[in-house]
Amino acid sequence: MSLLTAPERKFTCEQYVPKPVEEVFAFFASEQNLERLTPPWLSFRVLGKSTPKIQAGTLIDYQLNLSGIPLKWKTRIELWEPQSRFVDNQLKGPYAKWHHTHLFKPHKNGTLVSDTVIYQLPLGRLGDFVAGWKVRRQVEEIFAYRRATIEEIFKA
Repeated sequence: MSLLTAPERKFTCEQYVPKPVEEVFAFFASEQNLERLTPPWLSFRVLGKSTPKIQAGTLIDYQLNLSGIPLKWKTRIELWEPQSRFVDNQLKGPYAKWHHTHLFKPHKNGTLVSDTVIYQLPLGRLGDFVAGWKVRRQVEEIFAYRRATIEEIFKA
């Protein structure tokens, strides 16, 4: 890694959902539900997608406000395995890299949902030094909100 490249950061979380994999995956298979899972302070909106249903290769366009700055975000679904996992990769957006793996595993009459995000900040090591701590906190807050919302949506 050069001095110009920010280090990759990894964030992981898991959550048990007391519903079958088919029901949980179906919820995540709609990009519109991502708006429900994202904190209101991000003003996150889906603008459109390139295919009628999500599949490998689907492009999805979003807009959001990050620290008061309006941004566009485009992802591509790199891997799509219904009832099991999918991966989205940022093509355009606030990060130098955002690679998000979503896993769904049957577990104790429900589903274990696992998220792994590999991200990298723009502006190399300077960006990481200046904003790395703040971005990490924001990622944690976003996934804490998501966890609470999933609990509310899928409560037994």
